[in-house]
Amino acid sequence: QPQFVESGGGLVQPGGSLTLSCAASGFDFSHYYMIWYRQAPGKEREVVAGIGNRGDVMDYRESAKGRFTISRDNAKNAMSLQMNSLKPEDTAVYFCNARSLVLTDNTNWGQGTQVIVSS
Repeated sequence: QPQFVESGGGLVQPGGSLTLSCAASGFDFSHYYMIWYRQAPGKEREVVAGIGNRGDVMDYRESAKGRFTISRDNAKNAMSLQMNSLKPEDTAVYFCNARSLVLTDNTNWGQGTQVIVSS
């Protein structure tokens, strides 16, 4: 059973930075396109950024471009999201998952990590 453990969230002022971490297990991490998602209160879960299995392809939602950087370490089954210049609208619970695993089972998620951007 794939498992995901997210960490690194917290309370930060607008303009601040955070680095989120994802520890994955239970599947062949190095073969999967991985995604950071987020869900704000009262809103649908949305894709923030994705990274190819070799780390050579990175995709970002428009609002994250230039501010967020996604990376992965296949040797450690880990993924990170460096977030700079944070805005109040980045406030959400952040989750990681594998794109193809979500398509086949949208019920298997970690607990997420809460990011609150507020002065």
